[in-house]
Amino acid sequence: MLTQAQIEEYNAIGAIVVPNVLTPEEVRSLSDVTDGFVRRARGLTGHTEIYDLEDSHSPDNPRVRRIKAAHLHDPAYAALTRHRKIIAVLQSLWGPDIRFDTAKLNMKCAGFGAPVEWHQDWAFYPHTNDNLAAVGVMFDDMAMRNGPLMIIPGSHKGPVFDHHADGVFCGAMDPSRNDVEYASAIPLIGEAGSITVHHVRAVHGSAPNVSDRDRRLLLFQFRAADAWPILGFPAGIEAFDALMVAGVPREPRLAPAPVRLPLPPAARQGSLYENQKGMQTRYFTTPEPALAQ
Repeated sequence: MLTQAQIEEYNAIGAIVVPNVLTPEEVRSLSDVTDGFVRRARGLTGHTEIYDLEDSHSPDNPRVRRIKAAHLHDPAYAALTRHRKIIAVLQSLWGPDIRFDTAKLNMKCAGFGAPVEWHQDWAFYPHTNDNLAAVGVMFDDMAMRNGPLMIIPGSHKGPVFDHHADGVFCGAMDPSRNDVEYASAIPLIGEAGSITVHHVRAVHGSAPNVSDRDRRLLLFQFRAADAWPILGFPAGIEAFDALMVAGVPREPRLAPAPVRLPLPPAARQGSLYENQKGMQTRYFTTPEPALAQ
């Protein structure tokens, strides 16, 4: 699926955009499913097992920023975990044996979509090796004006940065430490139907969506079959192996990689957005409520 040039780009930068993975018909179907979820958020007064809501959400004006574990709530989302083109991209990077982890649909709706502060996914779930990546499926065209995912190039080859505040995990880096050159960030932009792939150790974040265009990105976490979670898998080995989406299970492979543990846990448990409310210093500015109407 990937050319040698794309593989080299991924290895050098820590991320790539692959165009035209989904057809326009597939994108329309997924968008319709997503619109239905937003409609059903009307009347909610707070977060649920399915919905993570914008701070500006109200029961009469539903504003959804994330559908949690989206693959568990609709077969259209679940089918993408085994989409042949997505699996082929990952096999180009890691070989034939691929295990799924989980999914979430991040929704930056026009005019008020919340930012995601700079972080590394590896800080949340270190494994025995770092052949892990997040695959983002674009439901909308993504450009600078609607808050695309941004990557610090080459950061996946460096350290795992501190994601704590006052000794407690908060799921974000403190920008005042200047751990990386944030000005060097590159956007992962493309047309609806494209996918992004970013390395688990790549520093990434996204600005708020203050444009008049939605930016919905369905993110899947995948790993090579020989990457096992250091914090364990409480559901048991049968459930772990049931997450295989291609090839066969493998024994753990240990490879050198810096590790920090997400402990003590975040004071605000829930989604990444809630974790990051424990930050003391922020990089991105959330739109004022008056601008979000």
